Amino acid sequence: MGRRRRSRSRERGPAIELLLQVLANGVLLGGLYALMALGLALVWGVLNIVNLAHGALIMLGGYFSYYLFTATGIDPFLTLPLTMAALFVIGYGLQRYLLNLIVRAPMFNTLLITFGLDVVLTYLAQLLFSADFRTINPSYAGAHFNIGSVTIPLLRLLAFALAAALTALLAIFLTRSRTGRAIRATSQNLDAARLYGVAPRSLYALTFALGAALAGAAGGLYGMVSQITPYIGAELTAKSFVIALIGGLDNPLGVLVGGLVLGLAEALGTLYIGPTFDNVISFGMLVLVLILRPKGILGRTA
Repeated sequence: MGRRRRSRSRERGPAIELLLQVLANGVLLGGLYALMALGLALVWGVLNIVNLAHGALIMLGGYFSYYLFTATGIDPFLTLPLTMAALFVIGYGLQRYLLNLIVRAPMFNTLLITFGLDVVLTYLAQLLFSADFRTINPSYAGAHFNIGSVTIPLLRLLAFALAAALTALLAIFLTRSRTGRAIRATSQNLDAARLYGVAPRSLYALTFALGAALAGAAGGLYGMVSQITPYIGAELTAKSFVIALIGGLDNPLGVLVGGLVLGLAEALGTLYIGPTFDNVISFGMLVLVLILRPKGILGRTA
């Protein structure tokens, strides 16, 4: 009897260690997912635009960070503000001179124009950057440390920490600053916001630019932990859509929780089902949320 118990204990040990490692990987991946979805949720919540070009903006952020790193050799975390600034300018221009033309139009119109924008950005990226796989590899890309039996990759931990910090900063900006409160007021009641002197078109452009800047940061971090090609946008838009549905549109911290839920679900699915089923899990969750709780689990949806 005692020999059997010792044998079972020896068998459970590696299984528990593997589960803990997978959970750690899921949490670290979930933080990055949350940052990807923040911009989409912000634009969707305020402008009522489901931006199908959001993944293409993430892709552009990845390329900006990649070329800044390869051209200058400066640490990619230090150049992220430059990437965010570039995407902020691109986002402001897109909203001010293109999307403002159809803002508050029927959802179908906004879907069509953002889908067209996604196609244009993808093919421009292919022409400019080619379809080769690219990765941002700083000198510490392979560094890691152990907590007990769990290995923590340093790069993924830094990406998670920065994603969490940007989520918290956005939450503080929306709740504590005058501009942030104006953005929230516009999303809740446009007519009342106008009565208090809010200029919707400028605010819409600022909101879309903020969403694009967050997408740029997510792209830079994504390029450090995965590979960049012109075609990653569609998949990242779909994952961001799932997270926005889970976490809601009015609370950045809800989006963070949504990202962690998706990251953990994909990690556990990879362990118990197979490594090729992560997209099946993402879209399976999307279907379940739409059937069981179409208004979102943690917050308001459009």
